[in-house]
Amino acid sequence: MGALLGLGVGVGLLLIWSAFAVPRRVSPVEARPGRVADLMARAGLAHVPVRAVGVLCFGMGLGAFLVMLVVSGTPPVAVVFGALASFLPLGVLAGRARRRQREFAEVWPEAVDNLASGVRAGLSLPDALTALGHRGPEPLREAFVAFGIDYQVSGRFGDCLDRLKDRLADPVGDRVCESLRVAREVGGGDLGRLLRNLSGYLRDDARTRSELESRQAWTVNGARLAVAAPWLVLMAMSFQGDAVQRYGSATGVMILLVGAGVCVVAYLLMVRLGRLPTERRILA
Repeated sequence: MGALLGLGVGVGLLLIWSAFAVPRRVSPVEARPGRVADLMARAGLAHVPVRAVGVLCFGMGLGAFLVMLVVSGTPPVAVVFGALASFLPLGVLAGRARRRQREFAEVWPEAVDNLASGVRAGLSLPDALTALGHRGPEPLREAFVAFGIDYQVSGRFGDCLDRLKDRLADPVGDRVCESLRVAREVGGGDLGRLLRNLSGYLRDDARTRSELESRQAWTVNGARLAVAAPWLVLMAMSFQGDAVQRYGSATGVMILLVGAGVCVVAYLLMVRLGRLPTERRILA
């Protein structure tokens, strides 16, 4: 009996030690996507491989470098514009993601109202979600059509909701999907009231955000123009060989580096100070 007790204590201590000492391996399914992959998902380009974005960034940077090297004949200037061009695809992706999230924010109240109407009319949750692919808002129809096909093939509501969340890549969509998941699992009888309250909240939030964005738009655009102005001037100077050749010296390179650093810091501060609070995908 004493030997058995000692063996059990030893095994318990070994398990406690292994929980802290042995590193836990995260499977590819549990691993969270990288920042670029998450940005592409929010931009609606989850089907495009991340490697393609890297190749595009490298290609645009190399192309801009070669063009500016031929035009200006000054390698430091060409390097600066090549570096700026290499980040252009990421900026386009970020802008597309913001526009897509803004577009979704405008149509989610209508989608939630349609969903509440379907549930109140006696449709099951899968049928109500599938119906949004035909009579829901246009930006959301593709995702819900895919949900309907998934559910017809597998019949697994939870797995289909997970894939729907991945297609939408939207915080509001995550909240709606999780509410529906809980309602289906525990049999929520107040689902109609919950959806109506959620629709009202989303409308108020979209209206407030729209007013704030319209008021700060001119300030943000002015700040972006102020950051871009020196580089536009430098691009114009690149067609004047005598003027731009001065940036090939050590002093010119230092001026370019200091100017690029100041512009980057100023732009990041502008983005930080002018950023409106946004929802994060905490339920992804």
